[in-house]
Amino acid sequence: MASPGPVSSLEFKPDFAEAQQRWLAFWNQEILDRPVCVIRAPKDSAAAVPGPRYMAGAHGDFGPIVDQILASAAGVYFGGEAMPSYTPSFGPDMFAAWLGAELDFSADGYGTSWARTCIDNWDEWLPLTLREDSPWWTRMVAFCEALAQGLAGKMLITHLDLHSNMDALLAMRGGERLSMDLLDVPETIDRAMASVRQLYTPVYERLYTAANMAATGTCGWVHAYHPVRTNTIQCDYAALIGPRQFRKWVLPALEEEAAFLGHCVYHLDGPECLVHVPDLCRIAGLDCIQWTTGARNKAFMEWLDLLKDIQARGKSLWIPCSIDEMKVYHRELRPNQLFYDTWASSQQEAEAALAWLKANT
Repeated sequence: MASPGPVSSLEFKPDFAEAQQRWLAFWNQEILDRPVCVIRAPKDSAAAVPGPRYMAGAHGDFGPIVDQILASAAGVYFGGEAMPSYTPSFGPDMFAAWLGAELDFSADGYGTSWARTCIDNWDEWLPLTLREDSPWWTRMVAFCEALAQGLAGKMLITHLDLHSNMDALLAMRGGERLSMDLLDVPETIDRAMASVRQLYTPVYERLYTAANMAATGTCGWVHAYHPVRTNTIQCDYAALIGPRQFRKWVLPALEEEAAFLGHCVYHLDGPECLVHVPDLCRIAGLDCIQWTTGARNKAFMEWLDLLKDIQARGKSLWIPCSIDEMKVYHRELRPNQLFYDTWASSQQEAEAALAWLKANT
């Protein structure tokens, strides 16, 4: 196992302590001398090595995966507040699998996975519980432990894309039947949500411990870091329901998750979810919105009115952009309420972008 206790440096992040301080300022909507900027680039004179395939840990031995993670990270310059990290995943429906659903994988075993709908009779499943004998749960715990040992002192392990709360019900029941249940048997959904909401904290904590995240702090799968704990929370099913149902079943779950984490990012996925922005922006502990435009919609840059509205409601923003686009956002948005997420073609270009931010903040 990795050695216990907090670390003050990482092999792939020599300025780890400085980056921690900038992230703490971000969560407080403060600026030290420039906004937080997650910027990565090819490291000078280092070979580029691809990282493991998505869901690599779902199959095979862990050792070669750890070796590939390290080889890939060794070729990356983690500039600004970019943290060298790896996100373990068995696909978007892991949480449902840990509650008893079966996972199916795409033909190559790595593209994606999904849960087989399994709840035909709610009474046979409620209350929902963490199945600690699930092979996907035991494998994920073991994977996190292997990562903690293999990456110790070099990188941190990102907390998982959990798809908890009503997204777990969606995976297990199916969208059409779950949507009808909200109308036909709302009291059953009350029971289902009451049980699934109780599982977020123990699931988070067990994986946090297995990956020894206390030694480094955490990132969520959206690259926002906190030296104690954070994660990205979400409810993609919210796209299918209106504000009344959202406030009844989803909002209390998100409020609990955000309160437990203390600081977190919300994954806001697509225009269908925009009706929930006012409610989301009232959640304490939810500090930052990751707006995702969704397929076939206008480009991120064309949503400036939405981005400004979110900042006016008191929340910060994740801004994915090129270095040139960053300069536009820097002019249009409040710099203490955002962090940039970008890539540079070289270490020198990355350092020049950081210097530009300092000079223009």
